[in-house]
Amino acid sequence: MMPSKAWRHEREAPSLSEVFRTIAVGGGGATRFRRFVSFIGPGYLVAVGYMDPGNWATSLAGGAAFGYTLLFVALLSNIMAILLQALCARLAVASGRDLAQACRDAYPKWISFPLWIFAELAIIATDLAEVIGTAIGLNLLFGIPLEIGIFITAGDVFLILWLQNKGFRWVEAFIIALLATITACFAVLIAQADPVWGEVIAGFAPSREIIGNPNMLYLALGIIGATVMPHNLYLHSGIVQTRAYGLDLPSKREALRLATWDSTIALMFALTINASILILAAAAFHTVGQTDVADIDKAHLLLEPLLGSSIAPVLFGLALLCSGLNSTVTATMAGQIVMEGFIQIRLKPWLRRLITRGFAILPATAVILIYGSEGTGQLLILSQVVLSFQLPFAIVPLVMFTASRAKMGAMVSPRWLTGLCALIAATIIVLNVNLLSTVLNG
Repeated sequence: MMPSKAWRHEREAPSLSEVFRTIAVGGGGATRFRRFVSFIGPGYLVAVGYMDPGNWATSLAGGAAFGYTLLFVALLSNIMAILLQALCARLAVASGRDLAQACRDAYPKWISFPLWIFAELAIIATDLAEVIGTAIGLNLLFGIPLEIGIFITAGDVFLILWLQNKGFRWVEAFIIALLATITACFAVLIAQADPVWGEVIAGFAPSREIIGNPNMLYLALGIIGATVMPHNLYLHSGIVQTRAYGLDLPSKREALRLATWDSTIALMFALTINASILILAAAAFHTVGQTDVADIDKAHLLLEPLLGSSIAPVLFGLALLCSGLNSTVTATMAGQIVMEGFIQIRLKPWLRRLITRGFAILPATAVILIYGSEGTGQLLILSQVVLSFQLPFAIVPLVMFTASRAKMGAMVSPRWLTGLCALIAATIIVLNVNLLSTVLNG
């Protein structure tokens, strides 16, 4: 799957053209801090994908079963994500292309078309997890039946349209506000759970037990497999280009540096949320012998009696609902970038959203009607397996493109970064293949 040495075509019309280069970053007269502030936003949209309901399920199960030990895995997977997202920003700034456009340009149709199909499947799988998570959140907070809640989630298209019409900064502000709400909810929950902070700190250190214990290794693989999301690689390489940075080399270098800082800080914020879910599960469930908590709704039911607070389940449900709403916004944009970049078809955001959401609602409805709420946990696992299968088809081209001096020019990825990301790609591929084979084998 080797691309040609240089881009075959001139840069084409950008994806998300309605917001392309619409956010000023300040000229030479602006202070460095003001220019950095103008770049804050895309990283937080990307960070949303690292705390979706699929991540909740794996973090809850890991904390309940093994306490704080798997915090190291959460940290390691977050470092992997930071480096890969930095490559996405590099590709966008250096080439003016998002990852979907780069694949269509560099590869023949017999390769780029299957890559598009895999990317679409990944977005549908992501949306499936968001449908389930949002429906569970509505059920936990308002008692709305799951089979009704999943159809209510289709109404988020009107929210997205309203935000996009007001400007891309409003989309970013909405995402950051919901992230702040999630953070506040978990801050209160962890304070009520009162974890042993010495053990929390020790959990971030590597442990041989993770490799030696097959059950722990399986959950560790699940955490890593659910962390690096394929659609985020397409998303980040597209939304970085909403900034109107200069096109000369010094301006591009500064844009890359600021965009990388934005995504790095945002992903450390995502690590805080994911670690909080694991810490809450360890402090509330593991310490009292409730080691088999993996379903989100079961965790919700146990919080009040274990923490002795009636507000705990409400905060948990609110955080889950905010997580689902956040993810629906970013999945829509990722879907636009993938479709426009790979096959140059431009659909109205609401139409694109309804099509994707329709593919997600159908299997969710079928599972709930046949198996009830118990089946939603297995459906979440299936969505993560689909994402794991697609992941190599996004990572490998990204690493190859950014390592090519012919494609990237003076902004080619340094060898140490290419080497680290190649090692990360190989590790993730091996771990995800292992996870996929384990799940398929029961």
